[in-house]
Amino acid sequence: MSNSTQAWGLTVLRVVTGIVFFMHGYQKLFQMGIHGVTGFFGHLGIPLPAVAAVIVTLVEFVGGILLITGLATRVAAGLNAIDMTVAILVVHLKNGFSGPMGYEHPLTLLGACICLVLAGGGALSLKQF
Repeated sequence: MSNSTQAWGLTVLRVVTGIVFFMHGYQKLFQMGIHGVTGFFGHLGIPLPAVAAVIVTLVEFVGGILLITGLATRVAAGLNAIDMTVAILVVHLKNGFSGPMGYEHPLTLLGACICLVLAGGGALSLKQF
């Protein structure tokens, strides 16, 4: 496989992963609202739920934008990998692999993020221009 093919494969992974995180952050920011996310995190027993709500919302929303554009790919992917690790451990693991609230989806996102941290964002990023 050529380096060009690999770079374009990473680009697809980066953009699609970025869209997913952006949409999750958008949902938290504009649909649930920080107060709603804070309440959800408080119910889960997450310490400092208001602070965590702001951090997670921004990591997903801004991190998603950074992944889509290819700016600070490794940083955005690393922060979202931490986000998915916590989500798996706190929310999803107890629900099994698949089905409602299972850890299948966040595990896939975690894998994508780890790949982007290790390999970079590929081609077609604003970082290149």
